[in-house]
Amino acid sequence: MLKNFPSPHSIIFSQVNKLAQASFGVAIALTLASNPSWAGDPFRAEKPRNIGDNTEQAFKAVFQRGDYPTAERHLNQAISSEANEPLAYAMKASLAYINGDLAGLSNYGKKTLETGQKLVATDELRGNIYTAVGHFLEGGAIISREGTLRGAPQALGRLRQVYEHLDKAEAISPQDPELNLLKGYMDLMLSVSLPFANPDEAINRLQRNAAPQYLTNRGIAIAYRDLKQYPQALDYANRAIKEASDNPELYYLKAQILKGQGSQEKSQQLIREAIANFDKALTKRSQLPSSLVKQIESERNNAVNNLNNAGR
Repeated sequence: MLKNFPSPHSIIFSQVNKLAQASFGVAIALTLASNPSWAGDPFRAEKPRNIGDNTEQAFKAVFQRGDYPTAERHLNQAISSEANEPLAYAMKASLAYINGDLAGLSNYGKKTLETGQKLVATDELRGNIYTAVGHFLEGGAIISREGTLRGAPQALGRLRQVYEHLDKAEAISPQDPELNLLKGYMDLMLSVSLPFANPDEAINRLQRNAAPQYLTNRGIAIAYRDLKQYPQALDYANRAIKEASDNPELYYLKAQILKGQGSQEKSQQLIREAIANFDKALTKRSQLPSSLVKQIESERNNAVNNLNNAGR
């Protein structure tokens, strides 16, 4: 039985790839809610942390609107004016990965780690969270640079440090929304990769303590999609869309779910609905990374071919 399990290094690579395609939601899943009581903190209604204006605007651009060029501009300003905020470097690293810039992934991953370690002295909770994120990003850079076979030993060492620092953060504040969002995403990615893992605990973590809500719903939708539990996935995707209706990536996610459900149920109507959602995502192609646009177009064409073949 064990020979059928994925290897640890393939799981790491799978995590990095999935997370990047989902705007690196596991590592830096962030957005701003409309609730003014959050005072610039995208997670906490109580005891909010202050972040820089440019980093905040980058949150909005990526996770509320799926607008990557605008996010890039704000992050470039944040790097010079908000140099002690590890989130800005984490976002830069994830965007570099999406754009195929491995040098940028490595550079900004290191900066995330460095600023996270420095932050421990003044904010032990967030310092440990972003130290974990930094190790995760560096593990992804190693796998991308060295390949899974050569990079696996180093990457596995990084992954151990990721969970070591997340455990330290959890000991400080087990119900912290930022921590639970990040750890919930990571646990979900592992649970859909390992046949003996149960995703229920990760889903419950997201539902109970994570924030903001639309990213919580997005993560759960992705998990149910990967588990091929399409009705549940569609429910949570619709919840996410209700809260962030301007984000084309959410319509792409909904299209994937509908396509999977349509194939499972042999329903041409669901496939048509999937194509409509692919098209809706592509109406904002100019604000998405070119690699993501190509992926959406490829999946849309595949859905059209399936529909045409079914009609013959």
